This record gives sequence, structure tokens and C-alpha cells, in this order.
Amino acid sequence: MNMNFTLIGQLVAFAVFVWFCMKYVWPPLMAAIEERQKIIADGLAASERATKDLELAQAKATDQLKEAKAQAAEIVDQAKKRANQLVDEETQRGHAEREKIIAQGYAEIEAERNRVKEDLRKQVAALAVSGAEKILGREIDAQAQNDIVEKLVAEL
Repeated sequence: MNMNFTLIGQLVAFAVFVWFCMKYVWPPLMAAIEERQKIIADGLAASERATKDLELAQAKATDQLKEAKAQAAEIVDQAKKRANQLVDEETQRGHAEREKIIAQGYAEIEAERNRVKEDLRKQVAALAVSGAEKILGREIDAQAQNDIVEKLVAEL
């Protein structure tokens, strides 16, 4: 019987130990385990959210980079067009200026030619009058000489 009491005592002690553990030890352990599980679950969820956010940010960055490249290409194209336009305008302006200078040169040449012709006419007329005086052997009066010179100049 002694053994029965020992066994029963051990069972009662074990039951008291189990009850004590279930009442006082088990709830804090379970609460700590549940809290740890919740922290781990929250960490995993945050990690998944961060991964998705990173993927979205990378996609957005890629889109913005494509957009920026497109804008840069458009700006470069506009700059090239503007540069070509400026070159064309300056070329046209240069051609116009060249034509103006050439026209002025021709006008100056024509004016000089007319002046030289007029000088030559006067010289020829003076030579003609001088020759006529020598041939006639006498001097013609100045007014008559001027009239003859003007007539000759007009005819030449």
C-alpha cells in the first residue's frame, strides 16, 4: 500500500504541478509565444509590403526615366531644328547682304564709268576744239567754244 500512496502522491503532485503550470506558467508562455508570432507575422507582412513598394518604385523610376529620355530627345530635336533654322536664316541674310554689296559695287562701277565717260567726252571735245583752232589758225571765242564742246559732249 505504501507504494500505492507514493504513486498516488506522485500523481497528485504531478497533477498539482500540471495545474500550477497551466494556471501560472502556461498563460505567460503562450502570451509571449503569441506575441512573438505576431511580431514575426507583422515583420513578414512589412517585408512583403516593402518588396511590393520597391517593385512599384522601380517601375515608376523606369517610367520616369523613359519619360525623361523622351523629353530629352524632344529637346535635342527642337534644338537641332532651331539650329538649322538659324543657319538657314543666317545663310539667307548672308546671301541678301552679298547681293546688296554686289549691287552697290555695280552701282559704284556704273557711276564711275559714267564719270569717266563724261571726263573723256570733255577731253575729246577739248581736243577737238583745240584741233579745230589749230586747223583754222585762230581762236574761237570762249562762249562759242563752250557751246561747241557741249554739243560734242551730247553727241558722244
